[in-house]
Amino acid sequence: MSVSPNANDYRTPLTVVILGASGDLAKKKTYPALFSLYLRSLLPENTIIYGYARSHIELDDFKKRIGSYLKGSEEKKKAFLDLCHYHSGLYDDKSAYDEFDKLIRKEEAKIQSPTSKYNRLFYMAIPPSIFIEVSKGIHGSLIENNGWSRVIVEKPFGRDLESSRVLVSELGRLFKEKDLFRIDHYLGKEMVQNLMVLRFSNAVFEPLWSKSHISNITITFKEDIGTEGRGGYFDQFGIIRDVMQNHLLQVLSLVAMEPPLSLNADDITNEKVRLLRCIQPIKLDEVVLGQYIGTQDGKQEGYLDDKGVPNDSKTPTYAAAVFHVNNPRWRGTPFILKCGKALDERKTEIRIQFKRPDNFLFQDEDISRNELVMRIQPGEAVYLKLLTKKPGLDNSIEQTELDLSYRNRFENLDLPDAYERLILDSIKGDHNLFVRDDELDVAWQIFTPLLKQIESLGCIPEKYVFGSRGPKSADELSKKFGYVRSTGYNWPGSSKK
Repeated sequence: MSVSPNANDYRTPLTVVILGASGDLAKKKTYPALFSLYLRSLLPENTIIYGYARSHIELDDFKKRIGSYLKGSEEKKKAFLDLCHYHSGLYDDKSAYDEFDKLIRKEEAKIQSPTSKYNRLFYMAIPPSIFIEVSKGIHGSLIENNGWSRVIVEKPFGRDLESSRVLVSELGRLFKEKDLFRIDHYLGKEMVQNLMVLRFSNAVFEPLWSKSHISNITITFKEDIGTEGRGGYFDQFGIIRDVMQNHLLQVLSLVAMEPPLSLNADDITNEKVRLLRCIQPIKLDEVVLGQYIGTQDGKQEGYLDDKGVPNDSKTPTYAAAVFHVNNPRWRGTPFILKCGKALDERKTEIRIQFKRPDNFLFQDEDISRNELVMRIQPGEAVYLKLLTKKPGLDNSIEQTELDLSYRNRFENLDLPDAYERLILDSIKGDHNLFVRDDELDVAWQIFTPLLKQIESLGCIPEKYVFGSRGPKSADELSKKFGYVRSTGYNWPGSSKK
């Protein structure tokens, strides 16, 4: 579903500029993703990678820091790190950007471009509070006029509708939409990529994909870790802004949207936006908020114990909410979105629970519902839970599955990291996996009224213990909207990471 790269673009030298190069995101995600692309020979010829940040770090020390996060042979690491440079400078000083541009051009001049062009890709691995001033620095000093210049912007894109619109407006004055790539890394995950293929290329699913056969759809994001020292940052946003408003809403839109006219990025986004506009306002009494507390043995601390978190913080670390899509396909079918930190396991999955058959012949049996489950992480898989007669002389019914676990089915499986795919697509100029401005706007229209209501009422999140399933009220909410939890069944792949 990706566009093919222009052959000339792979001959044109590329300079990747990572702003915020000394931060966690850059060293843990951006540089490793670039290294993976390098190992796959997917970076254009004559690529230069330039880090920029306020921190004064000697180049050798910077390379050691980056190198510790790269996985590969020492020889390959050294070759990749030889492409890397580093420069320190202020984010709000035009003269600093002008000086930086001279350094870049000096490096670029060492390369003879067969196309007489030089392309630049800017990755903003920085806090959203400085997006605009850094964008002004890029626009004022670093744009390459003899080639393309593209900008990757990390989430969060604002914290409500108003701040998001300001950000979109300011960036729109500096860059064309075609040159902006707003990352939601969940769109780069393999199973999310597979959603459209599963839905639209398998004739067996389309007749079932509606309110006529589906009882409810649950999209779950669970982490088994807390904020781990990042509580001060997390407390500014909370789990709804951090996960539900972007990651889970993106997955919902792909699960529920109508077939697009084509696999063109605009056609896909048009259908996602059309779907999102059908979502009804979220009701506060259909929302559960939670905040984790420490374990009794003291081995795991609570959210309020994290440094930087105010002692009286009401920021939720868990949220469950019911979404209603008012269109002919889904009217009456609840979408239950759940996300949380410090839970009993790490997983992200889509669980489509089908209705029980009418006039079922086995009324006296414990008949569980069919479910189609798409495991996004860890251990990518698709499995269909169904009922079968247990082998033997009796006629007892057993719940089992048709299981497509990637690691069992595909030999020599080498799945690219989401960031790897997204950076490659930005080099190609493919917007399929990025968030368009109107899509971002309608997403905030859905969540901003709820967030304002929660904050104005001072809603107190329900406490749940670190390592548990989350607030008990979340299970009650799912049950209220028709979800029936299976008992006595465990998917065999749940132990495979």
